[in-house]
Amino acid sequence: MCSPCCAIYALQKHSRDHHDGNTDVQESVQSTPSMLTTVLQVYPRGPKQSCWWTGCAAASFPGAVTVFLNVLVIISISHFKQLHTPTNLLILSLAVSDLLVGLIVIPVTTVALMESCWGFGKYFCAFHFYMAFLCTSLSLGNLVLISIDRYVAVCDPLLYLSKITIPRTMCSISITWFCCIIYQAVVIKICINVQVPSRCLKECFTVEGSIWGNIVDIVITMVVPCSIIITLYMKIFVVARSQARKVFSKEAASVSGVKTVQANKSERKAAKTLSIVVFNYLICWIPSLFILFFVHIFIDNLLSLFISFLPLVNSLINPIIYAFFYPWFKVTAIHILTLKLWRS
Repeated sequence: MCSPCCAIYALQKHSRDHHDGNTDVQESVQSTPSMLTTVLQVYPRGPKQSCWWTGCAAASFPGAVTVFLNVLVIISISHFKQLHTPTNLLILSLAVSDLLVGLIVIPVTTVALMESCWGFGKYFCAFHFYMAFLCTSLSLGNLVLISIDRYVAVCDPLLYLSKITIPRTMCSISITWFCCIIYQAVVIKICINVQVPSRCLKECFTVEGSIWGNIVDIVITMVVPCSIIITLYMKIFVVARSQARKVFSKEAASVSGVKTVQANKSERKAAKTLSIVVFNYLICWIPSLFILFFVHIFIDNLLSLFISFLPLVNSLINPIIYAFFYPWFKVTAIHILTLKLWRS
């Protein structure tokens, strides 16, 4: 089957074949049009060692920043009990999946881009694919939970206080992680076959099954979750506009009415912030998914490299969004960076 991450590797495979002029793999793919072949690396090492190290350092920078920012989010929410709310627990879960991207996926992908051959072995190749697919599923699963949380908070605040509790939120997060871990393990074990081509004995290379299996996987891992997210946020937008109009009406003149409006305003602001997170995810992934089906129209290596890294940058942007829109993140980050957290 084909997880959305396959778009990255399909891009990289196409770029390398165009760059090297090697037709061995291309002939194999053409002879089996029902199979999607993905390769985990693009460029061979450059002629100069210094250029290689410079490129590797530059490509590693997003991973280091991703780890740093998401660690700040994780420590902030974990340490301060005032931040232990259902919404923040969902943000914490999303930050953990983004942290895994920065710790594992980005560094290994960076090395694979810079090296001509895969040097980590067959089993780590499968593990890297598994982590890439898993982080993708976890991110989208967390965004679905966040969308449900914001929908209930904005559209039915009374129900939110009674039904959306911390234990239930933690249970939902645990179920999401468990389902993603099991599903992607099954995909890697049964549906994805790690190959070792003759031209490079250490290349990370996979051959995937039938096109219908790929379509079913895309529907399960991308189409259905994104449809849920978009539908819920459209409803949130409609309700938020309706509530905004009531702010200027006479119905909000009483003291209790003002409190209700202020509470709803806070929930709408949170919904707006998290909708930006969702929009960021879709913007980062849609180009890769498009290219998954139209990979052969892209022949520019630089464009392929950019789009390959675009989904990974999504994990870097999320904590930046929190910093701009959540005052609590700014305060807690300052406490952590100035070591006030440990002094207290």
